Amino acid sequence: MKKSVEEDVFIPLYPKSTVEDKSSLRSKFQERRFWSALKLLSNVVLWDGIVQEDKVRDLGLSKLLNRYLLLNILNTPLGLDSIEKCNKVVACLPERWFQDLKGGSTLPELLNLSQHLLQ
Repeated sequence: MKKSVEEDVFIPLYPKSTVEDKSSLRSKFQERRFWSALKLLSNVVLWDGIVQEDKVRDLGLSKLLNRYLLLNILNTPLGLDSIEKCNKVVACLPERWFQDLKGGSTLPELLNLSQHLLQ
């Protein structure tokens, strides 16, 4: 899993003006890479409970989400596409990671995503 995250994930960042045109080749390529990385995130978190939780959270949240997926989400113009991406990311996360959290708090690795969602 670590090798896949470190060597197989690539999401190019283009200026917002370039990706606003959904029919452009750059926009389509960036979208395909995002959804591929999101699928890898969902596969990584499936190992929760089998592999040590800190390893799964490091690979899934620290490396995949914060290094690749979140940058793409932040670069996506606000609208339905951005909402869909955020919903799909949140849907991947195991509920048990949030059971012991107090109201209004989140996992440290999700702080940036939480702040984006609040905006």
